[in-house]
Amino acid sequence: MALRWWWRCGASSCWAPLGSLPRLRPPGPGSRSPPQAPSAVMCQYTQRSSTWSFPKTCNIFWWCHHTSPSHLCSCSKTVSDEKYQDPFQLGRKDLKNLYEDIKKELLVSAAELKEMCDYYFDGKGKAFRPMIVVLMARACNIHHNNSREVQASQRSVAIIAEMIHTASLVHDDVIDDANSRRGKMTVNQIWGEKKAVLAGDFILSAASVALARIGNTTIISVLTQVIEDLVRGEFLQLGSKENENERFAHYLEKTFKKTASLIANSCKAVSILGCPDPKVHEIAYQYGKNVGIAFQLIDDVLDFTSCADHLGKPTAADLKLGLATGPVLFACRQFPEMNALIMRRFSKPGDVERARRYVLQSDGVQQTTYLAQHYCHQASREIRKLRPSPEREALVHLTQMVLVRDK
Repeated sequence: MALRWWWRCGASSCWAPLGSLPRLRPPGPGSRSPPQAPSAVMCQYTQRSSTWSFPKTCNIFWWCHHTSPSHLCSCSKTVSDEKYQDPFQLGRKDLKNLYEDIKKELLVSAAELKEMCDYYFDGKGKAFRPMIVVLMARACNIHHNNSREVQASQRSVAIIAEMIHTASLVHDDVIDDANSRRGKMTVNQIWGEKKAVLAGDFILSAASVALARIGNTTIISVLTQVIEDLVRGEFLQLGSKENENERFAHYLEKTFKKTASLIANSCKAVSILGCPDPKVHEIAYQYGKNVGIAFQLIDDVLDFTSCADHLGKPTAADLKLGLATGPVLFACRQFPEMNALIMRRFSKPGDVERARRYVLQSDGVQQTTYLAQHYCHQASREIRKLRPSPEREALVHLTQMVLVRDK
């Protein structure tokens, strides 16, 4: 099975045509050596700033051969000298009473608004984002002064991250006219769109109050960037690029702003609170950015591979919204006739079914998964720059949990 790797290096903005790239051959009979790639292909991201920049980049796919599904990507396995740590077990102590504390932030006298706010904060979620935040806080604290305690302000960031995330879900469901989320009806379906928008606004305002209470202007600046990115990401999602080479960059930028920015900036915020070293802040940011992008890539894969009951929301939902995600963009390279469908946002009768069929006939799902593996590998490389600790290893293992999740 061929594997396309996506990478970026400083050059003029372009997508290299797949046909122009050399196909790497598998080793000859009897050889146990993996295929060798040009050294240039092995370049890593060298981005130093905490912004997501697409201009002056070169994106290239290269091919290599793997003999079994368990070896789809050499970065999919993490070798650790530390004892394996379950991220959810390690973070449990600091996440105890998380949703009760969120409800305290949302204390309101209006019964209906309280009921709406409590609807998603029912304690049944995995608290994925808060868990990453508290693990990052402890990993950075240990790296700095060997402290294993999460500061109260760092835990507040975890609470704020979950509140911002949930507010964005409420607003997204209104924009998308969604009828199910996490296996149950959406707020807008039960209470109506107008009240749902107000509920999302209220959750966001309560998060802002909690953020101001931390009393650190740098942290306020970092986390308010998340809110700006969410809005900009939504606008990016409403648009599209006619140029095929610009389309993937547009998709990845939207993915960062809508999903990864929250994780990246929350991780950066707790690192600032726990350690004065700017290098550690960048490590935390880059880890969150790469994990966040990988998380969304797998989410886009599941939209094609998971059943609605298991996923908790309708499948092919993105196509029905007119969105061309990773699997679609990869499939388009094998089926150029999909370009017309993408440009009209799958609006004609039969477009959604036709696009879904093209995706499943192509290697779009596999290529998107490989790309997610690449981002997880980058996240692992970043977090390993910190001093060894159970929390650091849990964050490494978390990258693999992102890849194998099924909902």
